[in-house]
Amino acid sequence: MEKFTVPQFIENEDKILWFLSVRQFLIILAGFGLMFILYKVVDTVYFILGSIIIAGIAGTVAFLKINGQPFHFFVLNIAKSGTRPRLRIWKKEPTKKEWEALEKAQADRLEMEATERRNRLPHEKDSASAQRLSELSLIVDTGGAYHGENQRDIKSS
Repeated sequence: MEKFTVPQFIENEDKILWFLSVRQFLIILAGFGLMFILYKVVDTVYFILGSIIIAGIAGTVAFLKINGQPFHFFVLNIAKSGTRPRLRIWKKEPTKKEWEALEKAQADRLEMEATERRNRLPHEKDSASAQRLSELSLIVDTGGAYHGENQRDIKSS
């Protein structure tokens, strides 16, 4: 039988530099890239203000964890919950249209059952004889081991 090693600590990200994971490194690299573009495009005052904002956003996304999850997952969960309805109904009351559809379906079912009852063959109408016939067939099939409901009542009294 072959033995396989089971990976341990799979929730930990791989570190490429001392304390930086690949995800954190790429986020910081993108932040520096945006700051470089900002340096080439705008004046010094706007560059400093923009760099502070970009560094804050990049640092937050790279290093902040909320409930043990990276910050960008937290932001995605907020966005996803914002698109869902706020009101969750456990026992929803049917609307008027739903009641009408339910009543119509029930009336159709009752009408179909009544039509089936009218169209039955004469020997099917007598349910007592059909029940007696099935009981007799059970007695014959079991070789007399089953005595029938009426026979038990007589023997027990």
